[in-house]
Amino acid sequence: MLDSRGRHDPRRRRGVVADRAMISVDDQAMLLDAAIPDVDWRRWPSGTEHLRSPAPSGELASVALGPADGPRVLLVPGATGSKEDFLLLAPPLVRAGFRVESFDLAGQYESAEAGPWNLDPPRARYDERLFVEDLIAVLESRDAPAHVLGYSFAGTVAQRALSERPDRFTSLTLLSAPPISGQAFRGLKRIGPFAGAASAASGAGLMVWGIRNNLNRVPPGRLAFVRERFALTRRDSVTDIIGLMMRTPDLTGPTARSAIPKLVAVGEHDLWPRSLHERFASEIGARLAVYRAGHSPCEQSPNQLARDMLALFAEAGLSS
Repeated sequence: MLDSRGRHDPRRRRGVVADRAMISVDDQAMLLDAAIPDVDWRRWPSGTEHLRSPAPSGELASVALGPADGPRVLLVPGATGSKEDFLLLAPPLVRAGFRVESFDLAGQYESAEAGPWNLDPPRARYDERLFVEDLIAVLESRDAPAHVLGYSFAGTVAQRALSERPDRFTSLTLLSAPPISGQAFRGLKRIGPFAGAASAASGAGLMVWGIRNNLNRVPPGRLAFVRERFALTRRDSVTDIIGLMMRTPDLTGPTARSAIPKLVAVGEHDLWPRSLHERFASEIGARLAVYRAGHSPCEQSPNQLARDMLALFAEAGLSS
C-alpha cells in the first residue's frame, strides 16, 4: 500500500492470513511475490507472439501478449537486459486486460544484429539517438499510444522520447532509472566516489563480471539464463550504454512538464540511494513506490509493481 507520499507504508501487516478472501490487494501482491519459484526465463506464457519489429537500427526481437485490442503497455529493458526481464511482470497486466509488448534493445540478446551500421547514414557507436529513435519507431508501429515503462538506462531513453513524442505516451513508469544527470554512477552506494576514474569499457566489464559471478545472488534458473544471454549480447553495445550513462542528460524539466501520470519504482536495495530517488520523483511530479528488492523489482516484486502500475493506468484513464 502506498502512503500519502506515494511510498509503501512499512506499518502494513505482512503476515499470512488464513482467509485469503480477507487479504487486501496489497498483501495479496506481497504474498504472490514471496512465493515466486525459480522459473525458466526462456518460457513465455502460452499465446505469446514472438515478433521482429522494424526500427532504424534494424529488426528488434519482440514479444506481445494479451488481447490485441487491449490498452497498450510497452516494457523497455536496460543494459545487458532483454524482454525476458518482464516475464513475471507481464502476466498480471495481461490478466487486467492489457496488451503487453517488449523488445530487446539494439545489440542486446536477440536484437544483436541491430546496430549503428544499419542506420542511414551508418554510424560507429550505439548513441542516444539510436535508442530514442528505435523506441519511437516501436511506439509508432501501432496507432494507440502506450503506457511505457523504462528500466534503468531505458528510463532515460523513455524520458527523451516523451519529450519528443508526448502523443505516444499514456503514462510513464521509471523502474530503477538513474535519478541524477551527468556521471550517473557518481551517486552509487559505496563506489560512487570512485566512478569518475572508470572508463566506459572498464565499467561495462565490471558490470558483466558481477552479473556472471552472481553478485546479486539470483536463483540458479535466472543465473543460467543471464549467462546464456551474454553469448548473444554485443559487448560494444554494453560499453556504449555505460558511456551514455556517464553522460546522462538532465531531462527533469521536460519530464516534469508532462501532464501524464508518472511512477518512480525502485527497490530498497537499489544501486542508487533511496534519497536520490525520492528527490527525483518529487522533481518530476511522480509517485514513488519502494519494494523489498534490489535493482530488479520486475523480477523480485513483479506483482506489487504490476499493482502499482495498474493504479497508475487507472489514473491516466481518469485524466484523459
